Amino acid sequence: MNKKIKIVTIGGGSSYTPELMEGFIKRKDHLPIKEIWLVDIEAGKEKLEIVGNLAKRMVKAAGLDWEIHLTLDRREALKDADFVTTQFRVGLLDARIKDERIPLSHGILGQETNGAGGMLKAFRTIPVILDIVEDMKELCPNAWLVNFTNPSGMVTEAVMRYGNWNKVVGLCNVPILCRKIAAGALKENEEDLFFRFGGLNHFHWHRVWDKAGKEKTKEVLETAYTSVENMKNALKSFTSANSGVQNIPNISFLPEQILNLGIIPCMYHRYYYITDDMLKEELEAFAKGETRAELVKRTEAELFELYKDPNLSIKPPQLEKRGGAFYSDAACELINSIYNDKRTHMVVSTRNNGAISDLPDDVVVEVSSIITSGGPVPISWGSFEPSSRGLLQLMKDMELTTIKAAVTGDYGTAQQAFTINPLVPSGKIAKTVLDELLIAHKEHLPQFKETIDCLEAKNS
Repeated sequence: MNKKIKIVTIGGGSSYTPELMEGFIKRKDHLPIKEIWLVDIEAGKEKLEIVGNLAKRMVKAAGLDWEIHLTLDRREALKDADFVTTQFRVGLLDARIKDERIPLSHGILGQETNGAGGMLKAFRTIPVILDIVEDMKELCPNAWLVNFTNPSGMVTEAVMRYGNWNKVVGLCNVPILCRKIAAGALKENEEDLFFRFGGLNHFHWHRVWDKAGKEKTKEVLETAYTSVENMKNALKSFTSANSGVQNIPNISFLPEQILNLGIIPCMYHRYYYITDDMLKEELEAFAKGETRAELVKRTEAELFELYKDPNLSIKPPQLEKRGGAFYSDAACELINSIYNDKRTHMVVSTRNNGAISDLPDDVVVEVSSIITSGGPVPISWGSFEPSSRGLLQLMKDMELTTIKAAVTGDYGTAQQAFTINPLVPSGKIAKTVLDELLIAHKEHLPQFKETIDCLEAKNS
């Protein structure tokens, strides 16, 4: 393959961009990159300039001749792109703060991708990703869309289901972290273990085997997931993993329940398995003005001060505090595997196609897959036990209902999504939180304008 690659990153002013650039530079011998376009909006212009100049310094320091373009014109950037990566946040971090603080003000969980806040993030994000897809159909119809924008699974589902765009893969760094925890717990090299993941984004489980083909799932559960101390011990074998779990308080699962599962949960399952403990922790942070979103905003401010340094030409280690560890390993290796048909074994959000027999073939799931030049080929998981299956099916239907509400702007559908979500108490609290979130985010929810106008009129 002699063709030079054009890569476009939407949300290019993100603090994650140096992580992405590092990943591309690491693969310079495998990806013949000609140009990388970093795209943002007017509100992100200053950050785009700062992080874009750092990206240019990183490329220069690596001795590469890649062209790095910074632009606010998405259509200009997308023309003839080969890969489009998305890492944007509609409403920026101030929107995430609302997603977290408004539910917590009513005594229910507030989190970026789970519960009420996660659904509002989907409401804001899905119309934007569908607009991007329409531009891609016109300007780069053969490009792959690599989505890292949260809620990643729902965004990927929306692209396939409502955007009718099949060349899309959703990514998350959590499965990478789960693999490393298992390796640390077993005191084995990660490469010597075989993993199989099944579920949804931020709601998957996994199993693990050693080189001899012996299943080690129970051993990992016993040595890493039965207490906080065990988890810390499993994390000791690699340094950056501790930053990867900063999004989620490290609270112990209930040992008997976890061992009974027989499969390894992801960190986000804490919100569903030990809801009361997680809520208590978040309410304490809320009272101190230290929700995760507020902490991230402070961290980002510090990072961008570092990025301004004209002598900085590498990804600063402080970026690990941001919570995006292993981002480049996911996004860049996915592109590498598609471009070079590497058949890499990765965990991605993609069409089920029978991999999980408990869900329809046409929904998006997060599963172990072989990444080919034609995209992900899911590895069969099979069926879940009832204890996991019920939650999985409920969460998938919640996702589908949330996506439908995001696309249609239908208030009743939004209420149904809130009712289905296990982290939102049904009834008046759900309606109150939904209404407050809709009004708080009205600038970014044009599809709900009629509903929001009525709500504001009632409140005036």
